[in-house]
Amino acid sequence: MGSSSAPKIETIETTVLTFPTDAPESDGTLKWDSTTMVLVEISAGEKTGIGYTYGMSAIAAIVRDSLAPLIEGGDPMDIAALWLKMVEAMRNNGRGAAIAMAIAAIDNALWDLKGKLLDQPVAALLGRAREEIPAYGSGGFTSYDDHQMTEQLGGWASAGFGMVKIKVGRAPERDPHRLGVARQAIGSDVALFMDANGAQNRKEALMLAERAAEFSVAWNEEPVSSDDLSGLRLLRDRGPAGMQITAGEYGYDIMYFRRMLEAGAVDVLQADATRCAGITGFMGVAALSAAHQTPLSAHCAPALHLHVCLAALPAVHLEWFHDHVRIEDMLFDGAPVPRGGKLRDNGLPGLGITVRPDVAERYRVG
Repeated sequence: MGSSSAPKIETIETTVLTFPTDAPESDGTLKWDSTTMVLVEISAGEKTGIGYTYGMSAIAAIVRDSLAPLIEGGDPMDIAALWLKMVEAMRNNGRGAAIAMAIAAIDNALWDLKGKLLDQPVAALLGRAREEIPAYGSGGFTSYDDHQMTEQLGGWASAGFGMVKIKVGRAPERDPHRLGVARQAIGSDVALFMDANGAQNRKEALMLAERAAEFSVAWNEEPVSSDDLSGLRLLRDRGPAGMQITAGEYGYDIMYFRRMLEAGAVDVLQADATRCAGITGFMGVAALSAAHQTPLSAHCAPALHLHVCLAALPAVHLEWFHDHVRIEDMLFDGAPVPRGGKLRDNGLPGLGITVRPDVAERYRVG
């Protein structure tokens, strides 16, 4: 380690950006009107790698004060060694959300930097399993009225997306109506997904699953809390046969995913490289998922997840999340563009994206 001819890591810059939503957004358990990104830029020689996580601004302080000094002067080719160094140094602080997300922002930037130094896309560095990956349109917030939802979901269906997802669980009495509006907007040939963000108890979740089957809902995400593994397993066993139970977006370390898989809690596992300690962590989850013969889907952040989903063996699709799509399209040159509901990388080195400085300055916090 450390013997390669690559330039050493020289600077690690951290920026907090907050983007207002284009309309009020809510799901089964949260409401929000802005989204915060912690952006990390790591330079070595003449190249700069970009990484990020979506989370509170305090994550930036962890990057700046605790993690950046550990990797400064390191070899950007040795990402695994740098990742282990960060994980080991954080032993007494735990591996929970903020720590894992700070490591993720750095790790993601290191992969982008390595790709740029080697003039290769990250998908090629990881080893492609496929040339393209399907995306599912994700929005349908509980704050949307019928017209907003119809316009959004119908737009994705018209653009060739084969799957779309709406939020449920905030007003259970309205959920069957909203599922009906969604089904009418997308027609019969597009798969309909729903996501309660853990808003329901087991009986409520079973009741909604039975009603949702009337609209051919194929994906039931976090019908109960993702910490209720036996509840998720109950929904798998007792729910409609054609409805997949999914969870995993709140996983920050690999043991979380191991427990979920060993409990038989999900039909499809989800993971988020902005949370589970970066691309390095995500690929570990992918190996675990493959070992359990369980399909894997990426949560949000499509500009980042495109490359890992092209490489991860069990990956089946990624989430084209309205909020993050809008942010990444504004902030990055080279953000992915779907064609017929599928994504390919643009062939550029690293993650294939560069920051637009004027946009970063406009939404910078502090």
